[in-house]
Amino acid sequence: MNFIDVHCHINGGDYGNVDGLLKRVQSAGVKKIITVGFDLPSTEYCCKLAEKYPFVYFTAGFHPTELKKYRAGDLDKIAEYAVHEKCVAIGEIGLDYHYPDTDKPLQSELFLKQLELAEKLNIPVQIHSRDCAEDMLDILKEYAPRLKAGALLHCYSHSVEIAKELEKLGLYFSFGGTSTYSGSKKAKRCIAALSADRLLTETDSPYLAPASKYGAFPNTPESIPEILNNMAAIRGVSSEEMADTVWANAHKLFKKLVDICH
Repeated sequence: MNFIDVHCHINGGDYGNVDGLLKRVQSAGVKKIITVGFDLPSTEYCCKLAEKYPFVYFTAGFHPTELKKYRAGDLDKIAEYAVHEKCVAIGEIGLDYHYPDTDKPLQSELFLKQLELAEKLNIPVQIHSRDCAEDMLDILKEYAPRLKAGALLHCYSHSVEIAKELEKLGLYFSFGGTSTYSGSKKAKRCIAALSADRLLTETDSPYLAPASKYGAFPNTPESIPEILNNMAAIRGVSSEEMADTVWANAHKLFKKLVDICH
């Protein structure tokens, strides 16, 4: 089976020996990973990893909780990374109202600017959406039709009803380790209710370890088979069928997920 992790954070701090980690990831059957930028330094690091390892791809963007680092001109640098042959999306971008010091106007401003950049460059987006369901739905109702290259809501955590609204707009949804917990009823309902051609697998490593590794840190893309097997069980299909579906979905959304030889 071909497994893929469409959203993880690979860095030198949480994993120690990254070379060893990526060898283990491949041994686990994970054939491609997308390591996700959340500010300029992380985007630069992800780019270098993608240039070094053929099965690694990356995204470029500013996460909503990292905007204190943002400076004028940074989006121009994000745009430069976005045209790299292995940059598959603008991300991780979005809204996050979880923390009490949230600057909602700034989050909205930078989210919209990065959506506009993705529209201009005709590249997909990877969206982070936490405790902001109504505002996110309003923004995507306006912008999704303009995002011709597509959009992914990573680690989807809102309701089934909102998921169905967003599905009508053509969005994709990825689910990670938390969807394997027995108490994750909302995620399980969404996995069952959404069309198969909208589903993707992720780990959000080093966070959100699956049930078999609950509480462990760091989580790694080696967890993808467990996540996919759980998804297959929820939908009542074989793991092979689910893996084929997810692989096809990822390549349909992220057009740059091709095998590049240097």
